Amino acid sequence: MKKLESIFVTLNGWALIVMLAAMSLIVGANILLRYTTAHSLPWADEAARYLMIWMTFSGAGLVLRTGGHVAITNLQDALPDMGQKILRGAITLTLLLFFCFMVYVGMQYAQRMQYQVTPAMRIPFIYVYAAMPVGFTLMILHLMLIARPFITAGEYKHGDTDALPGSANG
Repeated sequence: MKKLESIFVTLNGWALIVMLAAMSLIVGANILLRYTTAHSLPWADEAARYLMIWMTFSGAGLVLRTGGHVAITNLQDALPDMGQKILRGAITLTLLLFFCFMVYVGMQYAQRMQYQVTPAMRIPFIYVYAAMPVGFTLMILHLMLIARPFITAGEYKHGDTDALPGSANG
């Protein structure tokens, strides 16, 4: 299971790196063309925007693994150990329910947009809006993989975050 988790985290990290590199190359090439030839790629801004949307939703699960999202811990810190575990369990369950709801809503929204196409690239909007259900599904998987250490000890970091590209062991 640890090996599969490590592979999952690594692949998620590399997907983000590829999207960021593609976005950087597209924007950089467009800037270069704009200043050297006075022409630009009509689809570059749109492609960069959609890559950023995909990066945001795809990367949220990795941030969840390390406790990088905004959190207020005053209530948790004021509780005894058992109260902290119960609160963290309730938080985990609430997040799981919210993520599942967002997968459902995201799928509905993406399906509604499947016949519209983007202005410059002329691709169906379903590919853009699919970032939401895919991203929240990834968040569900990440949450399930870190739920036990988070609930029992309040630890966000799991040993397999070392598998992230660019980390000490990745």
